[in-house]
Amino acid sequence: VLDMSCEEALGFFEKHPPITRHMQTLVDVGLGYIRLGQSAPTLSGGEAQRVKLASELAKRPTGHTVYILDEPTTGLHFEDVRRLLAVLSRLVDQGNSVIVIEHNLDVVKTADWLLDLGPEGGRGGGDVVATGTPEEVAAASESHTGRYLRDVLAT
Repeated sequence: VLDMSCEEALGFFEKHPPITRHMQTLVDVGLGYIRLGQSAPTLSGGEAQRVKLASELAKRPTGHTVYILDEPTTGLHFEDVRRLLAVLSRLVDQGNSVIVIEHNLDVVKTADWLLDLGPEGGRGGGDVVATGTPEEVAAASESHTGRYLRDVLAT
């Protein structure tokens, strides 16, 4: 059993709803490939974040939670990014707030509101360069993010 992936465990435990609910949330956040017996230190930072997110999603929703995710798409395949975005959208639809620190412009363009810090990284950054919808940030001439976001929004 411990050698099964979360995806495989869904079928194996189909008659055990509490287990199935937890396995489904792991699959929903793009972790269907993780083995049940996989030790926590072998997970990447992004995978560990998504395990924590899945554990929150398996709880009864309150609609009053603020989720803060740091680069949750790091190392994800395009399809897994799509799944994660669907989960985040579901959280917002339930009345929760989701704050995401992210550089993947395919994720950035889906935000309701952006806060672009810069103008550079590290010591050259930390100032608010632009705020607003993705379209508003894309129109901000002083935003490096906006420059690249324009191209992504155009497709």
